[in-house]
Amino acid sequence: MTSIILTETPGVRNLLSLADDALILGHRISEWTGHAPILEEELALANIALDLIGQARNLYQAAGERTGHSEDELAYLRDPSSFRNALIMELPNGDFAFTIARLFFVSVASDQCWRGIFDDPALAEIAAKAHKETTYHIRHAAEWLIRLGDGTDESHRRARDAIETLWPYTGEITVDRNEWLSAVTPVLTRATLPIPNDGWMQSGGREGRHTEHLGHLLAEMQILPRSFPGATW
Repeated sequence: MTSIILTETPGVRNLLSLADDALILGHRISEWTGHAPILEEELALANIALDLIGQARNLYQAAGERTGHSEDELAYLRDPSSFRNALIMELPNGDFAFTIARLFFVSVASDQCWRGIFDDPALAEIAAKAHKETTYHIRHAAEWLIRLGDGTDESHRRARDAIETLWPYTGEITVDRNEWLSAVTPVLTRATLPIPNDGWMQSGGREGRHTEHLGHLLAEMQILPRSFPGATW
């Protein structure tokens, strides 16, 4: 099926960035279904994934009002180069420590973003709901990160490796770097995890320059609507 092509105003691009972040990370977290380390965590991750996908739907609906496209078209009929998600969202899940560290970093940044748009009449309701959900995501991920970092030698090593791998991708998700660092530093300190020095940061996702991982993810996610145009569910 033919992909849609959008004319992106700054407002539409901002909406797509938020929506794409939520959709792609929600899809990644949903991949833990059936594979989480314990049943309670499988349920928790599934609920977090549903929260994120729900946020994506609301944001795509808002973007659709400005572009004339449905939420399904925006999610399923755009090519990778049209997606505006940060690169950190599309990285493969890795181990449990990697998933938890990513969720913590992203949720802190998302929380600060939601609080920054409460005054936008068009997005205030979406932001208020998402803020409540993200507050839980932060608490859940932070508690796990502390348990992993301040746990066994093996769990500490895995958490430390996850932090070091993810750190260069965090520049793309932060608007106010100092505010973000002020929020994540106390948790990393409690987790006995070293805070990496800010250096060169990965970028490109917001401009549509993605890793190969996004193409594989979208091929899986979009196969049904692209194979059966007009299908409803």
